[in-house]
Amino acid sequence: MSFSLAHALTRLKTFCILLDAVVSYLRQYISLLCFRSSDHLLLLRLTAHYLHYGQTKHHVLPMYLLKAVYALVATFPLFASGEVFNLAGLKWNLKNENGSISIPASIPSQAHLDLFKAGIITEPLLGINDFTQRWIINDNWTYTADLSPLIAQTSKQKSRTLLVFYGIDTIANITVAGHPLAWVNNQFRQYTYDVTDLLASPSRDDHNLTVALESAWFYGQNVTSRPDVEWVHGDIFEYPTVRQVTRKTQSDFGWDWGPAFIPSGIFKPAFAIILPTTSNQKVSLPVSHPLLVSQDSPVFIEESGLEISKVGQTPIARPNESADWLVNVTLSVRSAIAVHLPTISISIPELKLTLVPVRIKSIPAGTSASTVVSATFKIPNNKPERWFPHNLGTPKLYNITTTLHLDTSHSVSFVTQSGFRTITLVQSPYSQSDVEKRGITPGDQWHFEINGKAFYSSGTNIIPFDPFYARMTSEQVRWVLESAVLSGQNMLRIWGGGIYQPSDELTGGYDFYTACDELGILAWSELIFSDALYPLNDFLLESVEPEVRQNVRRINKHPSNVQWAGGNEIEGIVISINQTQANGSHYLSEFNTLFGEFLYDIVSEEAHSVAYTDCSTTSGVLSLDPYEIRYSNKTPGFIYGNSERYNYDASQAFNYSTYPVSRFVNEFGFHSQPSFFSWEEVLESPDDFSFNSTVVASRDHHPPAGGLSFPNPNAPQGQGQMTVAVETWLPTPNTTDTNQTFAQWCWSTQIFQSMNMVSEIAWYRRGAGLGENNLGSLVWQLNDIWQGTSWSSIEYSGRWKVLQYGMTNIYTPLVIYPFWTSENETLQVLVTSDRWESVKGSAQLTWYDWKGKELQSSKHAFNVPTLNNSKILTASGLENILPKNQSKEDVWLLLNLTAEVDGRTVTNEQVFTPTSLANAPLVDPEITVDRGDDLSFTLSAHGGVAPWTWVDHPAGTVGHFVDKKTNVPTNGFYLVPGIDRTVVFKPNVALSKVKSPSSDDFIVRSLWNNTHL
Repeated sequence: MSFSLAHALTRLKTFCILLDAVVSYLRQYISLLCFRSSDHLLLLRLTAHYLHYGQTKHHVLPMYLLKAVYALVATFPLFASGEVFNLAGLKWNLKNENGSISIPASIPSQAHLDLFKAGIITEPLLGINDFTQRWIINDNWTYTADLSPLIAQTSKQKSRTLLVFYGIDTIANITVAGHPLAWVNNQFRQYTYDVTDLLASPSRDDHNLTVALESAWFYGQNVTSRPDVEWVHGDIFEYPTVRQVTRKTQSDFGWDWGPAFIPSGIFKPAFAIILPTTSNQKVSLPVSHPLLVSQDSPVFIEESGLEISKVGQTPIARPNESADWLVNVTLSVRSAIAVHLPTISISIPELKLTLVPVRIKSIPAGTSASTVVSATFKIPNNKPERWFPHNLGTPKLYNITTTLHLDTSHSVSFVTQSGFRTITLVQSPYSQSDVEKRGITPGDQWHFEINGKAFYSSGTNIIPFDPFYARMTSEQVRWVLESAVLSGQNMLRIWGGGIYQPSDELTGGYDFYTACDELGILAWSELIFSDALYPLNDFLLESVEPEVRQNVRRINKHPSNVQWAGGNEIEGIVISINQTQANGSHYLSEFNTLFGEFLYDIVSEEAHSVAYTDCSTTSGVLSLDPYEIRYSNKTPGFIYGNSERYNYDASQAFNYSTYPVSRFVNEFGFHSQPSFFSWEEVLESPDDFSFNSTVVASRDHHPPAGGLSFPNPNAPQGQGQMTVAVETWLPTPNTTDTNQTFAQWCWSTQIFQSMNMVSEIAWYRRGAGLGENNLGSLVWQLNDIWQGTSWSSIEYSGRWKVLQYGMTNIYTPLVIYPFWTSENETLQVLVTSDRWESVKGSAQLTWYDWKGKELQSSKHAFNVPTLNNSKILTASGLENILPKNQSKEDVWLLLNLTAEVDGRTVTNEQVFTPTSLANAPLVDPEITVDRGDDLSFTLSAHGGVAPWTWVDHPAGTVGHFVDKKTNVPTNGFYLVPGIDRTVVFKPNVALSKVKSPSSDDFIVRSLWNNTHL
């Protein structure tokens, strides 16, 4: 059955009789009905997405109408005549260089994924495939598609045809209809080409689109062998020396937490845009993405930027919070017709605001290059509600409609979701008054302010979600982001060795930044340079400049974005080289040229509402205007910039003197193993289920191999660090059941990781009220890229590690914590608050023995000032701390607080053990479990205290546990006889392979099970 566009819209509007509500939906989503392309599946996905979210506070269309719309859309044909083709609808083939492999393929995809789908290889993450599949890296791969459907469409009308690639990974020759089109070498760029003439005259009857990909490994070797390419220092993880010259995800070549697959492919969506050379003289309804304006107009919006700032705002100074708002719209336009008197206008329906159109420069008829136009609009300060991170307010977003008026009777419109906020990275010196009156240690500030107020940045670091970008979904990513929010985090740092995270599914494959906007979590963005010096040459800079401009412009619209850092950990490398090598000043000069001038200038030209810093970890600046990096120009005793901490000597894990005294700590971590359930996903032999088996150890890349040796010859160091940590601080796992012993080992490494990170977080949060005025701690790291040893708090499958629950408990608005200094036997108990107002509450400290007998208890009232601490207890000497006649091995302290914050009751629970749990005389807790039909679990201890009581959800499920009373994520607690705990499993059904798990399949463990069945 075939539908014309008019007939389709008539059917849809007739069916959806409630016009007001339906038109709202149409404007936002069913604009895709005009999206006459092969992207029928995308239309269904977006309609289904609206079905899922259609009853949120933002959308009120009745659900039965949405279901009806979905049913109607499902009847639409795969191809219709139109102006936008999703190239995913073409028939694709993949072959290797010598043609011995030729298989059906798809886009977006990467060679490994298509080889897996075709049965040529097994799942790349299985077993030791990261080694056995290296042959794929050593081959060149070509994607080919028959363009006949597109050629047939373009031959029917006078038009111009563009090919748009939103991401090619990475080195490729592109051929269209037998004609060479382009050579590309940057994974992070969007490429657009006018192919009209090529399609009109195929060479030798060739109707194909061919993307011939060169091995990035071979390409890097070729480039580094050129005499005009300078050798520079760079950390080597697996594939050596080539990543600095390849504009590709740096961790694709290996890292200390992940594999080196060096994938290649058309990894993001690609489209053909057909632009009529005559105007249809109509006013189009707003569409949900600027790409879609081409569905029924002669223009293609190649790039769209929207940035909200304050009048007079610059990235280097605090804005005037009472000033009016500025909304800047910047469009890169290719047009098949000349537009002589264009204007741009914006409207915000929720605010009942429509601003007067602004005249812009004329747009010539030309599709071989874009014309950049911009307009700025002023909005009164008090008109919109401000956007805040979720823990400080409401992440309020508005739909802003941008209209490009081509003439008085023809316009195109699209909707951009954004928010009004100011975000400032404060780097100016503390005043003498701050030093004298507040007790601040002299030096520079280094913290963020949201809407004019300083706040505590609590969060983690993000790495790539998968070795193969093309198979990630918005649902998987959103779960990781939701998990961050659930654990109290308000900031994520997007690590500079990965990839620029996308804004939407349509062009990016999955959504990241929009989800951050909606969830109210801040995103610290970085340019993709990491752990290496980068050689300066013209071809690198020529490729990097459009890369940076495109991504900064795209991300400007997201209120979640807080800053741009030039790269990851490079400043410290160049400072060290400058101090230790004879020609070190040469490398320092090159670094300053790239990160202190070239990249700074580009970002500063494109972004006005967020700051630029040269590096993730930095000594700060000598001057912001002009921009001058501080490097080693420091006054002794002063504090500058930010810092990080990695110490793999487990004996020092809780030694506060080894923690940095810093304004902001943006990386700190300790590695752990994934759970037994994650290992089940990839281990192929029963013999592999052992802590130091060859396969398990091969997935420990810390320290990295430093080359292509397999298995990693340095893995015993990382394995040993985890082993010593567990043996030092916990009962050593050893039972007669080898699988249980392995499971307890994996889990115990996670317990130590959580203990260590929670201790550091508490210390850094405490610093908010001390001389360092610490206002930020970001744990390394949040997510995993595969099933292996890493620093993550969430496993590859989405399963929470112990640390994820630990952060939930330490990143609460109010936390009570015991700071224990064993060297002088001093215990200090503090309540720390990250609130903007003073908070009153009460704390209770209760001593128990390991049988669960209460020995001593005390109550304490507190009043903690904003971003500060309140002292509950200070005591020295075990004889003054422990209950009478008790030894340090036999007792432990339970700390609780209760307070009212933002109209709700906040509780926090911590524990203190005066000695290592490895020395504690634990007794059998005799845990019983009452399993409810609602996946609730009431746990009772009858024989003794069960430290780190843990409930595991079964394989194939994704979700988290919450306390039934408070609904706060909870797991890994001390279960005390007489104090039952009830937790409820909250599944993420969409991501779970097992949709209805049995409560009998949930496992309960505690430290007792390290040594007992």
